[in-house]
Amino acid sequence: MFSLTVRRHFMIAHSLPREAFGPAQALHGATFVAEVTFRRRALNQDAIVLDIGAAGSIIEDVLAGLNYRNLDEHPDFAGKLSTTEALAEYIAQSVAAKLKDNEDGRGLTAIDVTLRENPDAWATYSLDLTA
Repeated sequence: MFSLTVRRHFMIAHSLPREAFGPAQALHGATFVAEVTFRRRALNQDAIVLDIGAAGSIIEDVLAGLNYRNLDEHPDFAGKLSTTEALAEYIAQSVAAKLKDNEDGRGLTAIDVTLRENPDAWATYSLDLTA
């Protein structure tokens, strides 16, 4: 299995209005490092997983819709908690949608999104593209 990981950062505001989240129930900001890993069983005809520049552009397009936004007001999160885990899933699904009809995306088997809020805590969502 081969993989390519591209990293970008983004900043959001949100609240997590449940008792389990303690002080994070109130509106607060978060800065995330997003690591998106693309996986395939065999390299493509160019002997790569995916062009690094193309991968970066796709991720930047997805994150542009989140960066500097209050997710409490974002239509895609209406009625949903914007936890780190939920954000990782949202990003993976959005990246996969951009790759769906793109020749570069053919042959990919999985997309993993890891969101890091600090060096000691992160969440990952893995999207199986073969299912």
